[in-house]
Amino acid sequence: MMRQSLQTTLKRYPVLHQIRHSATTSTTTTAIAPKQSLRRQAWNTVKARPIEYASIPCVAAFVGITTNWMGVKMLFYPINYFGIDYHRWPNTPYGLFGWQGVVPTKTATMAQRLVDIVTSKLLSLEEAFGRLDPNELSRLLLPAVEESVRKDCGQAWATVLKPVLPLLLPILLKELNVEIDQILNLNNVVLAAFVRDKEVLVDLFQKVGRVELEFLVNSGFGFGFVLGLAQMGAWAVKPAFWTLPVAGALVGYVTNWIAIKLLFEPAEPVSIGGLFILQGLFESRQVEVSDEFGNFMNRRVLNSQSLLRDLAEGEGEGDLFKFMRRHLPYPIPEHILLAAVAAIDDIAKNPKKYPEVHAYVTQQLDIERTLARRLKKLSPTEFEDLLHPVFQEDEAILIATGGVLGLVAGALQTRLGWGGAGAAKKALATIVFTLASSLGFYAHQKYEEVTDEPLVSTERPHLHRHESIIRTTFDVPFELPPHL
Repeated sequence: MMRQSLQTTLKRYPVLHQIRHSATTSTTTTAIAPKQSLRRQAWNTVKARPIEYASIPCVAAFVGITTNWMGVKMLFYPINYFGIDYHRWPNTPYGLFGWQGVVPTKTATMAQRLVDIVTSKLLSLEEAFGRLDPNELSRLLLPAVEESVRKDCGQAWATVLKPVLPLLLPILLKELNVEIDQILNLNNVVLAAFVRDKEVLVDLFQKVGRVELEFLVNSGFGFGFVLGLAQMGAWAVKPAFWTLPVAGALVGYVTNWIAIKLLFEPAEPVSIGGLFILQGLFESRQVEVSDEFGNFMNRRVLNSQSLLRDLAEGEGEGDLFKFMRRHLPYPIPEHILLAAVAAIDDIAKNPKKYPEVHAYVTQQLDIERTLARRLKKLSPTEFEDLLHPVFQEDEAILIATGGVLGLVAGALQTRLGWGGAGAAKKALATIVFTLASSLGFYAHQKYEEVTDEPLVSTERPHLHRHESIIRTTFDVPFELPPHL
């Protein structure tokens, strides 16, 4: 009723209709105009000072790669706590005034998780030592045992035992192969190797995760530049003192977060529209990483030297001595048994003196191939546990560190690049510094690639180090050879 009355009134008085139409148009224009004006104003600002604004995404890219590089370094270094060791929380890399690398801080925890994988899924000492031929190993050990007996017990005992030792050693070694798990604890051997020298675990993670760590650093450049474009827009719209620091913190935080997610997610291959397969970078390199892991463990942790040394030393209770006492007749005095243990210890500590022993043990135990072969058979989810603990332990700290460093960079960017006289020159200097720093970083990185040890690869040699996390479905899938 009221609506009909209003329409009748408007028809009777056309002037009122014109006023109503003008008011509606004015309201709509008022609501839209500020948005259009804001965009136009921002664009005009960028065009008026292109050098200043062009430097924003450049600096953001530099902030992204720098914060990621710093975050990676803080994962592993310093090995020992650096700073004032005051009010430091247990098992944390940071104190009130100082820092220790995340991996060195939590060596025991990370090493134990790694040991659990090795001992439960990859290697059995009984199986490995079962490959040793007692007769051949006895022949190789005999000269060292005879020399130790002669040195510690005298020539008389050496003469008496000379015809007996070639008969006793093969029998003793055959029993040793059966009882090796009772004498040599693989869990303790591996754990002790990592805890005794924290750099071993640091080197392991850096070697097997070299490509992933490089991706984490390098991705900061691309992600930083893209986010820097948004940062540039924010500065054009709102050139306040807090704009660049806040945007810089966002760049550092988001670049670290995205990069870490891409390293391990998704663990299982995911098909996208039947055209691409998306998988975490680490899982997609399972073959190469398996070879690297086996090679490293064979050289640095489970080599012939460390195994023979731990066999001789036992766990401080003379396990090898007790083993020989159980299996050898009591007329053989204890000092003869101690001389035999000393011979094993001497062989372990002097590989150049006994090269044949070490070469034979290394070849027969076949630690490298065994670890690599079985690691390749793990599911991607199980395989992920090999490296992911490094990031899981303090992932939040690593991401937050990127945010803090980005905040500082944004504050410096505001202080040095914009505002006041000579702003354009400062912005140009910022661009030049950014490009020079980036070129210097990549030159240093290429130098490290040339001088560093080459990646080990016994399977799929055609793969490149920087394999993409996205691959087409036309790629030939990898299958383990039948004999594996």
